[in-house]
Amino acid sequence: MKDEKLSARIQENYLRAGREQPALGISDAKAPEPTLDEARADLAKAIGKIADQFLAKRYGPLIGTIAETTANSTLQQFERNLTKAKGDVTLVVQEFSDRIFSTGKLRRE
Repeated sequence: MKDEKLSARIQENYLRAGREQPALGISDAKAPEPTLDEARADLAKAIGKIADQFLAKRYGPLIGTIAETTANSTLQQFERNLTKAKGDVTLVVQEFSDRIFSTGKLRRE
């Protein structure tokens, strides 16, 4: 009996949701994509809040702010290092491919 009421209620809610579709202007509006700086700031803020919740009693009330600024600068440095590494990997792959393909040509001759 209880399961029948639950399934009837779920079906009723499903049908109601189908009837009450939102206006097209609201549902089609897409939020703008966050920039890399905004995403980094949001992540750093979340890390700061977590550090504040778990470590404030032991290290004091400024631990959240310190963790946020540290996370932000660490993420910026990681992005710079990643950009440099991408260039280095590209050069290494290009050098390997040049050596592999040039060696094959020399063997044929």
